[in-house]
Amino acid sequence: MADLTTVLNHIGGKEVPASSGATLPLIDPATALAHGTAPRSGPEDVDAACRAAQAAFPGWSAGTPATRQTALLRIADALERQSAAVAGAEVTDTGKPRALFLADELPAIVDVLRYFAGAARNLPGAAAAEYTPGRTSVLRREPVGVCAQITPWNYPLMMAVWKIAPALAAGNTVVLKPSDTTPSSATLLARLAAEHLPPGVLNVVCGDRDTGRLLVEHPDVRLVAVTGSVRAGQEIAAAAAADLKRLHLELGGNAPVLVHEDADLADAVEQLSYLSFYNAGQDCTAATRILVHQRVHDAFLDAFAHRAAQRVPGTSDDGHADFGPLANAAQLASVRGLLERLPTHAEVVTGGGALDRPGYFHQATVVAGVRQEDEIVRSEVFGPVVTVQPFRDEREAFRMANAVPQGLAASVWTRDHDRAMRASRALHTGIVWVNTHGTTVSEMPHGGVRHSGYGSDLSLTGLLDYTQVKHVML
Repeated sequence: MADLTTVLNHIGGKEVPASSGATLPLIDPATALAHGTAPRSGPEDVDAACRAAQAAFPGWSAGTPATRQTALLRIADALERQSAAVAGAEVTDTGKPRALFLADELPAIVDVLRYFAGAARNLPGAAAAEYTPGRTSVLRREPVGVCAQITPWNYPLMMAVWKIAPALAAGNTVVLKPSDTTPSSATLLARLAAEHLPPGVLNVVCGDRDTGRLLVEHPDVRLVAVTGSVRAGQEIAAAAAADLKRLHLELGGNAPVLVHEDADLADAVEQLSYLSFYNAGQDCTAATRILVHQRVHDAFLDAFAHRAAQRVPGTSDDGHADFGPLANAAQLASVRGLLERLPTHAEVVTGGGALDRPGYFHQATVVAGVRQEDEIVRSEVFGPVVTVQPFRDEREAFRMANAVPQGLAASVWTRDHDRAMRASRALHTGIVWVNTHGTTVSEMPHGGVRHSGYGSDLSLTGLLDYTQVKHVML
């Protein structure tokens, strides 16, 4: 036990344990062994964090955008300087390959901070004007107040920064609750940020679902932002309704991928076989449902299954690993359950099993022969499992793509510009990629429709979500 890492809350600029002394174990997904503990925060801890954020709000919100910009830029620089420590915190909790985190995720995380640092000084607004004689109307954009933010375990640091950066840039203060299984990188972020933020501007409370519920229900909280499952979003929306708190929900996905007969199949196979299994498929925009024109279905399926079989999981320091383990035992059990309940008409073309080794590793898996009503098609798998289905024409492809409750992202693969434009209109998702999949940029919004939630991360749209409008008439 002496070798375990002790994660602490960050409240009012200080690192503290839960007031009750209660802790939760942190499990390394690559070994299934405990590597540390984190606080199991209760009512006193949540109240202390919210009161600290409320006390810090007047001073932080009254500061100039330039002040907030400087702080965010310095936090970005600190993450870069401490990249080894940041990667260590992230991969120990998640098991993801260290090299991929440093090459793909950390630069994007730093870029989000720098983008919102600049966006803080570029809030859009209407010109002052006289809409009635003798009166001039002006619009002010003001911060909302204390923001409660709840983040998931698939991209712990990235999702924390996607939430924290726009909230702070707009002048709000934050109480963040990371996932109970992956709090290490968020608490490290708070520690680095403490050198550049006034106490109470950014607080982190660790804990379980009860901790999150207490945070959502706290009377000082005026906006709740969550990235998580559809069920979590529904429960939080119900809890927030009692106090009419504003909501920002980025929930589950079940991304359709439309591969047409004129697509560059070799390029599609190579890109999708990588993107479908990146982060062990634990991505709300992962390319999980591939719909292929019947003329090229068999050729695509053979090539895709062959390439998927070459995508191998490994530990965080395995330089040859394409992805790591699933994040926790419950998620491995969820993926195994979906595969074990496959109907008899479905066929596992490659993979299909957990690896016979310590940890929560699972093979890259391709399933064919599924139907629209099948559980594995309608559910968000959130694991290294991809289904492949044929379609006859565009109309059927659009119907199949849209016939699930989620609507976060989709992609279409074709050489036909008109076809791509038709797909961009017909697909009921918040994001549509053409001949690529999964790429995000700080300047463009990331959000969904239907059961994938509402509100946008990233972009000026995401920044405005953390503001409220006031009409001033002179």
